[in-house]
Amino acid sequence: MEGDDGRHSQRHKVSTTVNSSGRGRKIIALTGTAAIIAIAANFAFLAFKSRKNRRNRKELVGSNVRVNISAFEIRKLADQIVAESKGVHDALASVPVDKVKYQDIMALAELEARQFPMIQSCIFPRLVSMSDDVRKASAEAERLLNTHFASCRKREDVYRVVKAFVTRGEWINAEAKSYVQVLIRDFERNGLNLTSTKKEEVQHLQARIDDLSMQYIQNLNDDGSFLLFTKTELEGLPAEFLQILDRAADDKIKVPLKSNYVSPIVELCKIGATRRRVAVAYGQRCKEVNVPLLENLVVLRHKLAKLLGYDNYAEYAVCSRMAKTTSKVFEFLEDLSTSLSDLAAKEFAILQDLKKKEEGDCPFGIEDLLYYVKKFEDEKFNLDFATLKEYFPLSFVLQGIFKVLQDLFGLRFEEILGASVWDEDVRVFSVFDLSSGELIGYAYLDLYSRVGKYGQTCVLPLQNGSLSSNGARQVPVVLMISGFTKEDGNCPVLLRFSEVVNLFHEFGHVAHHLCNHASLVRFSGLRVDPDFVEIPGHMFENWCYDSSILKLISGYYQDITRPIKNDVCISLRSWRHSFSALKLRQEILYCLFDQIIHSTDNVDFLELFKYLHPKMMLEMPVLEGTNPAACFPHSAIGYEATCYSRIWSKVFAADMFASKFCDGLLNHHIGMQFRNKVLAPGGARDPLECLSNFMGRQPSIQAFVDSIALSEV
Repeated sequence: MEGDDGRHSQRHKVSTTVNSSGRGRKIIALTGTAAIIAIAANFAFLAFKSRKNRRNRKELVGSNVRVNISAFEIRKLADQIVAESKGVHDALASVPVDKVKYQDIMALAELEARQFPMIQSCIFPRLVSMSDDVRKASAEAERLLNTHFASCRKREDVYRVVKAFVTRGEWINAEAKSYVQVLIRDFERNGLNLTSTKKEEVQHLQARIDDLSMQYIQNLNDDGSFLLFTKTELEGLPAEFLQILDRAADDKIKVPLKSNYVSPIVELCKIGATRRRVAVAYGQRCKEVNVPLLENLVVLRHKLAKLLGYDNYAEYAVCSRMAKTTSKVFEFLEDLSTSLSDLAAKEFAILQDLKKKEEGDCPFGIEDLLYYVKKFEDEKFNLDFATLKEYFPLSFVLQGIFKVLQDLFGLRFEEILGASVWDEDVRVFSVFDLSSGELIGYAYLDLYSRVGKYGQTCVLPLQNGSLSSNGARQVPVVLMISGFTKEDGNCPVLLRFSEVVNLFHEFGHVAHHLCNHASLVRFSGLRVDPDFVEIPGHMFENWCYDSSILKLISGYYQDITRPIKNDVCISLRSWRHSFSALKLRQEILYCLFDQIIHSTDNVDFLELFKYLHPKMMLEMPVLEGTNPAACFPHSAIGYEATCYSRIWSKVFAADMFASKFCDGLLNHHIGMQFRNKVLAPGGARDPLECLSNFMGRQPSIQAFVDSIALSEV
């Protein structure tokens, strides 16, 4: 189900270094489980000791990130950022167009390098601070800074100077050329190369599109619709779920039509009529207001794109991304769908047979998909995820991840005791190159929930790496946020397996941020092609399904010498791709809808869904009375014309993993090749060129399809 708000992760010998005191380092050379147990014990000791050293705060050498910043300081810093930025832009605008030099243009790049950690210092407290005042000041600063930098991209006086430099073509290097080209693209996407009248129309359209996009999401968030059911009609739902639902006057159970209530019902409820009723009502939300709103949005987007010189909005959205053209996107989606068709048909036959045995000869509908998938998986794999959780203590999983990152990519994490942080549970690590001992950067881990804190797991760049004009390198600094709940007493934080996978995914982003070696802030950290940015995270998930890695990161919380059993490892690997063909074809269906409406004029949304749904979902029709366009937030905001990107990154991640890592998950040589050829080049390099350079060939969908077929039910 779509979310309501539309929002955005071996037993080789190792040498692991941990900081055992504020002065020296202690080298521990152990193997396998013994290494992890020793490190975990040391990790717990360091966590205790670090709390005793909070008074002697240490600053991170080379980091310009400000932590523990007050509301007053945030507002003051934001004003300083705006003032300095305005001064640099004014100075560039004053340069005569016939005298502009490379150094004049690169003043903007140097400004970005100085200001990025200052900007992030203003913004990240909104996500982590327990203070209402600080969070409010941070949100205000973010709005102020967004408004200012948006206005900078509309400055005609600066555009004229940069354009004059581009015309002369005096490039110092390829990255600098890419930087100036990106500046020009940003200016011209605001219409600065158009007549005054057309430029004003572009900016009016942009504002109107933003307003309508937010209104679409707000409509879904404000929707208060619900259904009433008897307890019998909700057979199969666990008692703890039913207890959180309100009761109506006639003692019926009130089910709000929000994804966190709907998903358990369509997955667990044994009553087919209930599943269908809930799925239909969920698909009818905001139909009367959001369908015409999205239709209007698409019209405005096409109009904007055509003003800017594109044939349609999809072309505008895709041309600067890895896919390059809409025809390439359609080719990718259709080839993948075709490759999955036979396997999807086999999966569907299994589900139809299950429904026939349980409910008789009634037709199989889309509302039955999740219920019978889960039913099959429960019987086939016998995975008790509640029990499995007891084998993944957070501290133990973290140490396993650190070991993998060290063995594979040569990244050694060493905790800094007594560093300045915004909460006592935040941990800070220096990250060193294992071979040279050189400081690569810093990583903050803020993993536990608290009042006022953002609750999802994500990675936030705090300082991007860069190379200054005098040759000095600014180190990257990254923050991982999560919302794990601390248990009372001595019980450690235990992770669901899905949380373990998500943690690996996000550490893929951490590694990417730290290893990106671009010279300019505009292309360093995670500021890379949007079609590429998720690839490292998706690829790193693969390590969660290998038996040797699973044993490395698991240990029963009351006896960590007991990892999960071999049969569980095998079941998890098979479960991973269970019914993946059907699920992916459903996702491709929505990607095709998104791409078609943004590349074609005057599309009837409902008729398009009626055509695509049975074609992609093996003759299953769209639910009667629904129009999925009413509650598909990705097409409204954030992913418009680019919904394909998630599948794109998963496919290429699978291709890299299968071609290079499948036979050696901790092969340091291959890991360093990946670090140097894929993670290091940065956003100025063509990502397809980077992937091809690493794999020795062009990327392909075949490895992804094969990985699913190998796990065929």
